[in-house]
Amino acid sequence: MADILQVNALESVKKTIDQIDNCVRGLSEDKIRWKPSKEEWSIMQVIVHLGEAIPFWVQEIRNIKMNKDYTWGRGLTDETRVRAISKEKVNGLSVEEILKKLSHIPFLVEETLESLTAEDLDIKAPSRNPRFKEKTVGFIVDHLIVEHIEKHYGQIQRLIKKISN
Repeated sequence: MADILQVNALESVKKTIDQIDNCVRGLSEDKIRWKPSKEEWSIMQVIVHLGEAIPFWVQEIRNIKMNKDYTWGRGLTDETRVRAISKEKVNGLSVEEILKKLSHIPFLVEETLESLTAEDLDIKAPSRNPRFKEKTVGFIVDHLIVEHIEKHYGQIQRLIKKISN
């Protein structure tokens, strides 16, 4: 690993995935699948999304490392992203299956982070998302992996509070 960014990122990913797992395992299937409103996701949708999104971002980092001109990313309406959290897809998955997939995320992230040098983290590549324009691999690690998981953990905690009320 090149520097403290990777060490801290990996520690955060491991800790947050573990916290998500502990939260979800303590809930009934009905609570995990409960959708508070048409606009809000269920806890199940959140964990399914993480199980799809984080491997996607890890692969984008690998693609950039192989080709510095690679245009990375996707928008909120990306077909694969939307399909992954669709009612049909989510209803066809078991909670245990998704938690198992989430448990592998720290290993996937670790494998990728260990392969990065300080120079790799500084590679700037163009994004498909106009909001990001051109960002570094380090940005993807910080924002689209670490912060992404942390934000969804917060979302799960808010959903649990709604369930309790």
